[in-house]
Amino acid sequence: DAQGQHRHDDEEAGPSGSGSSHQKSLFCNTYAFSEEADQDELNDDDVVVDEARPRKRKKIDYIITRLLLLKPANCALLVQLPANKNLIGCKWIFKIKRHSDGSIARHKARLVAKGFSQEPGLDYGETFSPVVKPTTVRLVLALAAHFNWHLRQLDVKNAFLHGILHEEVYMSQPPGFEDPSHPYLVCKLLKSLYGLKQAPRAWNDRFTQFLPSLGFENTYSDSSLFVKHVGHEIVVLLLYVDDIIITGSASGAITQVISALTTEFDIKDLGLLHYFLGIQITKTATGLFLSQTKYVADLLVKFEMFDAKPCDTPCLPYNRLLKEDGILIPILRALQYLTFTRPDIAYSVHQVCQFMQNPMVSHFTAVKRDLQLKAFSDADWAEDPNDKRSTTGLVVFLGNNPISWSSKKQQTVSRSSTEAEYRALSFTSAELDWIKQLLAFLYIPLPRVPILFCDNLSAIALSFNPVQHQKTKHIEIDVHFVRERVSLKQLSV
Repeated sequence: DAQGQHRHDDEEAGPSGSGSSHQKSLFCNTYAFSEEADQDELNDDDVVVDEARPRKRKKIDYIITRLLLLKPANCALLVQLPANKNLIGCKWIFKIKRHSDGSIARHKARLVAKGFSQEPGLDYGETFSPVVKPTTVRLVLALAAHFNWHLRQLDVKNAFLHGILHEEVYMSQPPGFEDPSHPYLVCKLLKSLYGLKQAPRAWNDRFTQFLPSLGFENTYSDSSLFVKHVGHEIVVLLLYVDDIIITGSASGAITQVISALTTEFDIKDLGLLHYFLGIQITKTATGLFLSQTKYVADLLVKFEMFDAKPCDTPCLPYNRLLKEDGILIPILRALQYLTFTRPDIAYSVHQVCQFMQNPMVSHFTAVKRDLQLKAFSDADWAEDPNDKRSTTGLVVFLGNNPISWSSKKQQTVSRSSTEAEYRALSFTSAELDWIKQLLAFLYIPLPRVPILFCDNLSAIALSFNPVQHQKTKHIEIDVHFVRERVSLKQLSV
């Protein structure tokens, strides 16, 4: 979910603890708590909690005493648990927030609801919460580099607490902060809390419903991309859970937007964009350089490969992986996120991820290894030894900037290399069409129609002419999407 995608820049630093028993109750009538606080007093080695070490416990007690700042926010009420209602628990989580270089930014403590015990239809309904697509992020960064826009980054503190709950959710009192006068009462939550299944959606609804009051419009192409037009100027906002990128040509309007958001929400202005979702963004003389150095280093340490021998290529040529029984390798999921900035490993990661259910050591070995819109499409015909399906590969450039790439197995067996390449052309043209919609929403004109490159003459001819013969007459209608775009002169192949 959105919470899981967003945890990569936080390092969990220890198990839960409990606070002092003499601490004032969390919930006083309609008063509420701030469920997250900074802990500047701690050193790095003070974070891990051990019940057998009183000195450490005393420091954690001090943290939690500072943690809960009572304020009139109408976050929860102490009530008796109604009959036939579900009661969920909660726990303390201690984390370390780090800078892009790995140094400690601050220590954090968070009260998390045990949402895994929620029951669908009883205390939660819809849970889906959109996040901005990687291609959209790279597209906006490419535009910012091209037009020399300033990139600002914002972070929403206690973001989920801004979300309004529409379901009845009851939670036990936080460990160590039970009300001594009413120990048998429970918390009726009025605002979303980290850990609740509907918390990301509640926060997203709250934030996206506020943005139109500032003049922002949303696009169906990406529901986490918002645009505000100020005369001939533009302001662009990207949302990924509680991380925000804001840029555009109207610097004065950007300042006003940040001020308005700070008034409505508890927002921290992080200044110019340097580190976003584990991605380092470095401004150079020629543009922006994206890297995931810390993320890669953390992966190598986690999987005990920091001293491994490096390879020159992402995978071995002509190395065909077979379906075999084996053990699950967690590194596969981590590598999928690394493709955000590494198109060169997209194919090898795609190949190995086909065996997520039963990977082998051989699969693990394979893993180690002007604003013109143009794209390159390719396919390998029947190279998979398991099902003989072909694989589509594509990369899309905006000017000289790669903004979208993919390696994906086709859904059906192709009878010829022409059919495999033609299916790849159709898949790539659909991606180009979506990117054109994003650019149109951003009022970015294209000087000419996008160009799609292919290395199969028969597939190119098929995209121009409605010819049919024995090996292509069975191709589904939707695959001819590329031919329609060419006939409308919206695409050049």
